[in-house]
Amino acid sequence: MLAAMVLLAGCGSVDGKRDSGPVAGPSPAPTGGSAVTDGPPKLGAPFTVAGTTYTPADIPDYDDVGYASWYGEELAGSPTAIGEPFNPDGISAAHKTLPLPSYVEVTALDTGRTIVVRVSDRGPMTNDRLIDLSKGAAQQLGLNGGVAAVRVRRTSPPMAERAQLRSGGAVATRLDTPDSLLVLLRKKLEGKPVPAGVAAATASKPTPSAPAPGGDRFIVEGPGAKAPAAKPAATKPAAPKPAAAKPAPPPPAASGSYAVQVAAFSSESRANAAAKSVGGTVTRAGNLWRVRMGPFASEAEAASAASKAKAKGFRDAQVQRDR
Repeated sequence: MLAAMVLLAGCGSVDGKRDSGPVAGPSPAPTGGSAVTDGPPKLGAPFTVAGTTYTPADIPDYDDVGYASWYGEELAGSPTAIGEPFNPDGISAAHKTLPLPSYVEVTALDTGRTIVVRVSDRGPMTNDRLIDLSKGAAQQLGLNGGVAAVRVRRTSPPMAERAQLRSGGAVATRLDTPDSLLVLLRKKLEGKPVPAGVAAATASKPTPSAPAPGGDRFIVEGPGAKAPAAKPAATKPAAPKPAAAKPAPPPPAASGSYAVQVAAFSSESRANAAAKSVGGTVTRAGNLWRVRMGPFASEAEAASAASKAKAKGFRDAQVQRDR
């Protein structure tokens, strides 16, 4: 019986479906019954996943970044590592080393949204992901599928919020993390294993001097829109200012066709990387490089392409009609 429960807990997940993985070492003993309480935190013995050993530890200031996946209905009612029935609609998570139960703030590194989650299970049993979220937690964080970069920081919420989370309810989201901190947090992803299917832009390592992927991105509202001008370099007072060369407009798509405006970048190399990831093209627009997809024969085709671009992290992708 205990081995079966450990096996259920020893899994990773993507898109709501857990992948079987190596069985973890001894987990905390089940508490029995269906009541959800916060007893003394339990750790359990060290265990190994694909050659990497994890040792559960009670670290009050735990703070790390990595990738989150989520799991859903298929394990509803199954016992977690501490014997509680799993509620996919509750706001819970599985973690390899944190005490069970414990509470963490989980921040989506693409949006800055932060929620509070109760950790009640062991997992994910794969080395390329940091935490497994329940379906309810993933939805509150805005993760509708796949794998996303996150920050996991241990916290101590008020008793009322703990009771709310134990009952399966969500508590209020925290203040969004500012962009300046998100840049630094994304840099901490350096050296972390990247799960299959995660866009290269999500896994890159920006620095304050080199903005995060998309951090230098601007939306160009239409085929003929003007890009923001760069600050001119200082010149000697006596030297005449050369007239700025008027850039050639990007080649228009076929008349009456649809296109997807993905983004515009201040760096040509970033634009080329973005275009490669979405199968788009790059055109010069003043001081920016614009990435577009298309042309498409119908609005439905363009909308489908825009959805694919958004799934790769370009949340501002929009359909445009070239007249």
